[in-house]
Amino acid sequence: MFQIKRICCIGAGYVGGPTCSVIAQMCPEITVTVVDVNESRIKAWNSDTLPIYEPGLKEVVESCRGRNLFFSTDIDSAIREADLVFISVLSNPEFLAEGTAVRDLKEPDRVLIGGDETAEGQRAIRALCAVYEHWVPKARIITTNTWSSELSKLAANAFLAQRISSINSISALCEATGADVEEVAKAIGMDQRIGSKFLKASVGFGGSCFQKDVLNLVYLCEALNLPEVASYWQQVIDMNEYQRRRFACRIIDCLFNTVTGKKIALLGFSFKKDTGDTRESSSIYISKYLMDEGAKLFIYDPKVLKEQIIHDLSQPSISEDNPERVSELVTVTSDPYEACQSAHALVICTEWDMFKELDYEKIYKKMLKPAFIFDGRRVLDHLHPHLQNIGFHIETIGKKVTATRIPYTPAAVCPRISATEPPTKKAKV
Repeated sequence: MFQIKRICCIGAGYVGGPTCSVIAQMCPEITVTVVDVNESRIKAWNSDTLPIYEPGLKEVVESCRGRNLFFSTDIDSAIREADLVFISVLSNPEFLAEGTAVRDLKEPDRVLIGGDETAEGQRAIRALCAVYEHWVPKARIITTNTWSSELSKLAANAFLAQRISSINSISALCEATGADVEEVAKAIGMDQRIGSKFLKASVGFGGSCFQKDVLNLVYLCEALNLPEVASYWQQVIDMNEYQRRRFACRIIDCLFNTVTGKKIALLGFSFKKDTGDTRESSSIYISKYLMDEGAKLFIYDPKVLKEQIIHDLSQPSISEDNPERVSELVTVTSDPYEACQSAHALVICTEWDMFKELDYEKIYKKMLKPAFIFDGRRVLDHLHPHLQNIGFHIETIGKKVTATRIPYTPAAVCPRISATEPPTKKAKV
């Protein structure tokens, strides 16, 4: 059987970089070259400061970089010398979760390899299988035709996104009835037919994969004249957008129906903890809705760079074609306590573990009163009695924490955003 000696990976991003770094570490006899047109990204991969944050990745890269792992902008040479070329396509889809990508690569549930049902296609499949068999048991390597591998990737992310939107829909019902969505999730998750994973209510899912893959599935169904199926999966996206708007409306409602000119501390900007990735992060959309109402945002995230935050919020669809408002309304801080200084409210948008350990008595003393906490990730559940004793008014997802809200006279003008407005349809890609 043909043996692979040299691999070229086109794309040094969140998938290509970690995937091929692990391949290089697990297959020391194979030379792996990761190429990209982005010179600054390649320089970062060759430096002590990698372009992406992923637990354990730095150690993997440093263990084999310069020996059998290389990062280069010389794409033509790398392709010409390679026995196998990785491109970000779905014939060998990845099932990585950011924040646990290295572990997912080293201990995968399965590796899926699709290919043509021709002699050449089958030879290519066997050659790639041999690479993964260095560390993955054969029973976990699945081979399919190309269409099955592509749809498996889309369907997997669609099902996971669907579970999140499903529990988020129940969270709205819990808030209206007095139930606790965490208790409901635990009860239904103990049913072995359902399971407990991806039943965590929050401000909505983000990341590069879920929305993109669900919308690709919607587009595919529409193109194949399956409108009912397309509509079904579109609802997963619609519910995610509804959850984000609903949370933002709740912030505005609790702050006496206006946030204009009010300082709000937003803790967490990455789409989930243990990553610096902000793509489709719910924090972006919460920030947009609050900026639309004139709020002054002070944003802190332990891993996301200031430049990335400003870039995300300056996109035309977020800044309402007015990027100047970002410089007027947004301040990025390097300290969570500074972000909360003289703030009317503290909003948790990412479930970073460090937010559980903050000195909330210190924070309360520095905030304006009444001081509000809006926990969009349910990371402070265990602290609710303590926080209420300090003096905080607490609002969270899927549960009524404060029995009665501070009375106020509603303003004559309602907020521009509405939790009940139909979401804007995303452009198909």
